[in-house]
Amino acid sequence: MTRRQKDPLRPLALEETRYLQRISRASSAPAALVARAKALLAVADGRSYTEAAQAAGRRSGDAVAHLVERFNKQGLTAIQPQHSGGPTPTYTRAERDRILAEVKRTPDREVDKTATWSLTTLQRALRQAPDGLPNVSTYTIWCVLHDEGWSWQEGRSWCPTGIAIRKRKGKRVPVVDPDTAPKKS
Repeated sequence: MTRRQKDPLRPLALEETRYLQRISRASSAPAALVARAKALLAVADGRSYTEAAQAAGRRSGDAVAHLVERFNKQGLTAIQPQHSGGPTPTYTRAERDRILAEVKRTPDREVDKTATWSLTTLQRALRQAPDGLPNVSTYTIWCVLHDEGWSWQEGRSWCPTGIAIRKRKGKRVPVVDPDTAPKKS
């Protein structure tokens, strides 16, 4: 005899059911995402948490119970991977914006001692600025730039992904790749 479910699954909307079915059959989706979708669909079909865990290839019915509880509160975002260990992120959104503002600024040759930004020169500028980040590392700067879609260009400068600076008739012109958004998703 199974225990009574403390927090039963709420009725699924049609869009949620379609999304979960699509994810549960996706061969290119992460395995954890597929397993969570399968478990939620099994619970929606009336199976117990233990049976849903087995249908999803998992062992613990308790994990399914926690997933159902999260799904009832958060919706479809509950199946996305959560922060799972490691130190919590040190830098807030404001500090990340400060890093981006610094990289968008054209370096001053006298003050910054450079004509183009590298990770080290960005680190030095951020550490020395009065409103800067005194302990920022080059790895943190790289992660922030990478998360925001910036990449290192051949001309030794950072540019948003999909935008390249080209010389046209002696002028520097930004050229935008129209396929950037489809490539990212």
